[in-house]
Amino acid sequence: MARLSTLHGRAARLALATALSGLALAPPAHAAPGPGAGERVPLRVATYNIHAGAGMDDVFDLDRQAAALRALHADVIGLEEVDVHWGARSQGRDVAAELAARLGMHVSFAPIYSLAPDRPGGPRREFGVAVLSRYAILGAANHEITRLSTQVPNPVPAPAPGFGEVRLRVRGVPVHVYVTHLDYRGDPAVRVAQVADTRRIMNAGRGARKILLGDFNAVPSAPELAPLWRQLTDAEPGANSFPADVPDRRIDYVAVQKGAVRVRDAAVAETLASDHRPVVADLLLRR
Repeated sequence: MARLSTLHGRAARLALATALSGLALAPPAHAAPGPGAGERVPLRVATYNIHAGAGMDDVFDLDRQAAALRALHADVIGLEEVDVHWGARSQGRDVAAELAARLGMHVSFAPIYSLAPDRPGGPRREFGVAVLSRYAILGAANHEITRLSTQVPNPVPAPAPGFGEVRLRVRGVPVHVYVTHLDYRGDPAVRVAQVADTRRIMNAGRGARKILLGDFNAVPSAPELAPLWRQLTDAEPGANSFPADVPDRRIDYVAVQKGAVRVRDAAVAETLASDHRPVVADLLLRR
C-alpha cells in the first residue's frame, strides 16, 4: 500500500495525508478547501508511471497497482507506460481499462504506438499514456509531439502521437488535463523539441484551467524543461520519485497553469508497485 514519503506545509498535513504507520493517503478535503479558498475549487491529481503493470520486482501485478492508485484518493490520475493488448509482459490485457474498472473511474487512452495484431483477428498492440478521472470525460485528443521511435531501426525525430488531453468540468470549472512521457535518452535534443510542442499545444487550449502530468525523464533543473516553467508551476513534492526502491532523482511531475491553478501541497507516495513512485498534489482551481 502506498504511504507518504515527504510532506510539507501545515495545511497539507491536515488535508493530504496521514503519516502514521504507513497508512494510505487521506481522502482530499473537498468539503473544506481551506482558509481563503472560497473562490477556488479543490482537485486532487496524481501522476504515475506504471511500468506496464509491473512492480520494482518486474512482476506484473495489477492488483498491487490498483491498490497503490486507490490509496492516493486522487480525482484525476495520469498514467505512463500503459499497455493495451501489447504482449506477454502484461498478459495481453487492456491495462488502462482494467485499472479504470477496478477504481470506478472514467478512462482515456492515448497510444504512442499502435501496431498490427500479433494474430489474425486479434486486437491492435498498443502502448502509451492514459488519464483516469472520477469526473466525466467530456472530450479527448491524442496530440502528436516530436518522438524518436523505439519500434523501428535507425529512427529519426518525427511527429508521433501519445500526448494525451482530456476535457473535464470540475464543479462547473472547465479543466484540460494533459499527460505525457518525454524521451528517456541522455541527449536532451528530443526533449527540447517535445517541450516546444507541449507549450504550443497547451497554449491552444483556451478558457480552461490546465494541468500537465507525466514522466519528463529529466530533473526539475534540466535546461530543456526551463521553457515549461515560464507558464507552469511545478508542484514540488519535496522528494524523489525514481527509482522506486531507492529514489535519487525526481523525473515525475504535476505542473499547473500559473495564475489559474494553485498548489496547496504535493507529496510522493512510497510504493514498489512500479519502478517509479507516484506524485500526488492537492490543487485549487480558480473559478
